[in-house]
Amino acid sequence: MTTSPLMIIAAGGTGGHMFPAQALAEAMLEKGWRVRLSTDARGARYTSGFPDAVEVNVVGSATFARGGILAKLAVPFRILGGIAAAKWRMLRDRPAVVVGFGGYPTIPAMAAAWVLRVPRMIHEQNGVLGRVNQLFAKRVNKVACGTWPTALPKGVTGEHTGNPVRAAVLERAAAPYIPPGDYPMSIVVLGGSQGARIMSDFVPPAISALPEHIRRNVRVSHQARAEDLDRVTKYYADEVISADVETFFSDVPDRMAQAQLVISRSGASTVADVSIIGRPAIWVPYAGAIRDEQTANARQLVESGAAVIMTEAEFEVAPLTAMIEKLLTDEAGALQMSRAAIACSVPDATDRLVALVEELAGPT
Repeated sequence: MTTSPLMIIAAGGTGGHMFPAQALAEAMLEKGWRVRLSTDARGARYTSGFPDAVEVNVVGSATFARGGILAKLAVPFRILGGIAAAKWRMLRDRPAVVVGFGGYPTIPAMAAAWVLRVPRMIHEQNGVLGRVNQLFAKRVNKVACGTWPTALPKGVTGEHTGNPVRAAVLERAAAPYIPPGDYPMSIVVLGGSQGARIMSDFVPPAISALPEHIRRNVRVSHQARAEDLDRVTKYYADEVISADVETFFSDVPDRMAQAQLVISRSGASTVADVSIIGRPAIWVPYAGAIRDEQTANARQLVESGAAVIMTEAEFEVAPLTAMIEKLLTDEAGALQMSRAAIACSVPDATDRLVALVEELAGPT
């Protein structure tokens, strides 16, 4: 009796890590593999989207970024305990491949795979390696890059796979783009998974300041933080601007497909979604990011002419109004931006990751 090959996925507890991990898990299950997810207690809260066939192992891990002095002192011991547990599981049921998607919860499984010399790879979603992926970049067999180019340590070669996206996004890949004109136009405003205050502070007044012949046609889908919801909703209503303001949109792909313009933080998954659907964008990288990865995420789209970038320092009402007006009054230019975005997309990112996994595993 032959046993199906096992793949262990190690991923941290954020959507940026979990979305591509989930896409790979689904694809490998379809190929008859067994899949085990290794994460910590925080990451386990984000596993509801994974297929039931995925075995979830909660391992001990920790970060120095949270907690007081005692918690920080305990970090090395928690990580060592997690590595020991992960190693024991691998000795009992040896995986064919271990794939890390970043975040501190990936440390135990990736370290155990390195010690046991199990074939292993990492996938980095952003244009700059996260701390944990930086640690393992020289200790894995392959480095898959979701954003291109990705800044890598000297001597490390990456393979451009792109960032896997949800099926709902792929279903709208290269959706026909209606360029801006004298008819209803949609603007989608996103601030990351929890919304962003800067979007709520500056986008509504910037739209309100548009010339009347543009403003009267604008329809807004604005994702806002819960604490900003009422004031943003009231502002649009007072200014007689048609707007749907929510803390979370479950139908973002639909809204993007209908949009003439997207204004958003440049998180890796959002950049991938926008490029695959193919929409002009104004990217506002999060200034607090230690490695400025959101600027790196947007670079290819900006350099290809698919998007513009505004730093937080530049993101004021007057320049934003001017930028929106420019993009919504240039039909040919907006259409070209849409096409350029699609040219940067990698709709087969999941297939590329699958191919790397199978190459690493060899005959199974």
